[in-house]
Amino acid sequence: MDPVHAPESREDVNSREGRSATSWVSVCSSGLWKVQRGPIHERAHHQTAASGDNAWPPVDRPRMGSTCRVRVRLKTDVQETPQNPVSDRESSGCDPQITGGKDADATSPPSRTDAALQVPLGDWTNLRLGEGQCDVTEACVEGMRAQEKCEILLSPLGKASEALANLPEGKWTLSATVELHSFTPGRESWEMSPGDKWEWVKFHKEKGGGRFRSGNIWGAADSYSRALKLLITLHNHSVEAEAKREEQRPETEEEGAEGISEGARVPPATPPVFQPGEFKTVKAELHSNLSLCQIKLNQPARARANATKATRLEPGGPKAWYRLGQACWMMDELEQARRAFRRLLELQPHSAVALKALEDVASREKEKNTELRQRMSKMFS
Repeated sequence: MDPVHAPESREDVNSREGRSATSWVSVCSSGLWKVQRGPIHERAHHQTAASGDNAWPPVDRPRMGSTCRVRVRLKTDVQETPQNPVSDRESSGCDPQITGGKDADATSPPSRTDAALQVPLGDWTNLRLGEGQCDVTEACVEGMRAQEKCEILLSPLGKASEALANLPEGKWTLSATVELHSFTPGRESWEMSPGDKWEWVKFHKEKGGGRFRSGNIWGAADSYSRALKLLITLHNHSVEAEAKREEQRPETEEEGAEGISEGARVPPATPPVFQPGEFKTVKAELHSNLSLCQIKLNQPARARANATKATRLEPGGPKAWYRLGQACWMMDELEQARRAFRRLLELQPHSAVALKALEDVASREKEKNTELRQRMSKMFS
């Protein structure tokens, strides 16, 4: 899988011993943001998880599935240097220059802080780790204990939102304080049962679809990536489940020959997580959906890679072949685009989309041949 965003030093954030400053790249609804986190402020008496005070071993930090009580407060008068990333004056999120109110300075970007932080500002709120509501806040909380806080500095990478389109890159930065009050116990992915992981996969797949339909392409891509990362860990379970089905099939046929009814058969003690072929189908759909997001985000190489994986998993999926053709077209790989669109036409013989795409490929090839002949004629004239 080709992830949408590659953290620079996310492992430092997740380190159970790392308490110093670090930085990484997070994906938000408006694009990619660089996050610089200052040292975590220690408290004299650490608290364990909200419901795990008597648990052994004690829960030191939030994990996947933990419901965290967090508060994010913006800061104003920001110094745009990592050495002095925040000021002493905190904002509750009501400052018009931050919220984009009518009195906001014309030189300040409209309030797109929700696009970066995606949590209510100034008040305590609940955030479930692993849901992908806010990648920035989750990454901070993963490395914190209860009753600790840290300061972060966020800056957009490239044109992170339409609000920044007319501003020079790096001209403005968001500064905030993240506080963790308490949290409930959670589990790392390797501690989860296959059924729990499968529920998370379906959750992120559904959330990705909702985000895409609402126009949040970056968020949709992030959700599909999260689902794929968890799905990869279920590969062995899928193989084992299919092997068990193959082993049980002859017994079922033999029982049927003896006249045993379906209702009299005893179901397996542990029902499989997937239906036959479901793992491969869902994985293909996720790669195909991620490819579509990457096409819209102008990432054709990544889109081609994911669409290729989708076609290998489900060769009969027309959407994946079309997206593969689109990605190749964007990269000017016309022969590969033609093959993908032809395969789409084989699957859907009357597809107007496939016919139009093939016409566009032929037209583009004709233009390139004409340009080549003109250059050659100038060389020998």
